[in-house]
Amino acid sequence: MTTVYAGASTWPHAGPGAVVAIGNFDGVHDGHRAVLRRLFALAAEQCAPSCVLTFDPAPTAVLAPERHQARILTLADRVRLLGDEGVDAVVIEPFTRAFAENSARWFAEDLLGKHLRVRGVVVGYDFRFGHMRKGDVAALREWLPGVPVVEVAAWESSGAPVSSSRVRRLVASGAVEDAAALLGRPHFLRGTVVSGDQRGRTIGFPTANIVSDVELLPAHGVYAVRVRVDDEGPAHAGVANIGMRPTFAGTELRVEVHLLDFAGDLYGHRLAVDLVARVRGEQRFDGVAALVAQIGRDVERAREILR
Repeated sequence: MTTVYAGASTWPHAGPGAVVAIGNFDGVHDGHRAVLRRLFALAAEQCAPSCVLTFDPAPTAVLAPERHQARILTLADRVRLLGDEGVDAVVIEPFTRAFAENSARWFAEDLLGKHLRVRGVVVGYDFRFGHMRKGDVAALREWLPGVPVVEVAAWESSGAPVSSSRVRRLVASGAVEDAAALLGRPHFLRGTVVSGDQRGRTIGFPTANIVSDVELLPAHGVYAVRVRVDDEGPAHAGVANIGMRPTFAGTELRVEVHLLDFAGDLYGHRLAVDLVARVRGEQRFDGVAALVAQIGRDVERAREILR
């Protein structure tokens, strides 16, 4: 089971130091898995626990909110997926403006050296650290003498590095199948079912209206999805509509999910919605009858995709 620490200062003074991989690990995608494989190998060599040092909130959200990109995963899901990969410990360093003022040397010698007592460090090819991002791999090797520092080359797919930014662009464009190929799993939304206007029931397609915890939503449209209720039992096939509902002159973004061949009350339950494939983009229809006919076609197309 993965142990979670609220900052490097809470790492236990008794016991072993760690082999640490450093980064945001947003998405826990195939590029991150390449880093984790090197982490596990070095941890085995050093007979030390494997640890991921990550940050919350995202540094850009604190230092340059105008450039902040939507997170692929919530913090809880990031920790869970890192644990699923086999990481022994996750250190979540609270990122503040004061923390960002610390020098690169302090980060290496104090945070890594004194608090985590690192016995090895693994980083990605573009890793920088410390105030103004002045630290690099060469600096780590200088300030942590005797500690092996491994720099992992970019993991590529279709001739380009697998990165969180690339995943975000694909999801934002609606190309969820291409994003899944980089993530190693479908991109998912997670949220609680709340009361909506119940219009779906009146047209024969009842929907669960969820408030998504996940920042990264796909392009507006209709998606074939698989849905788990409260993280229990089998996944249910479904169709999700994400958008403004232009046929009804909607004024707010909604995430609505219709579960196929399902009966039951979902209000207040938590849904995890895997985005399997985009069925179509968002459209405005000339009346409810035309919309209902299209939803019927969407459901049949979703069945074909999910069977």
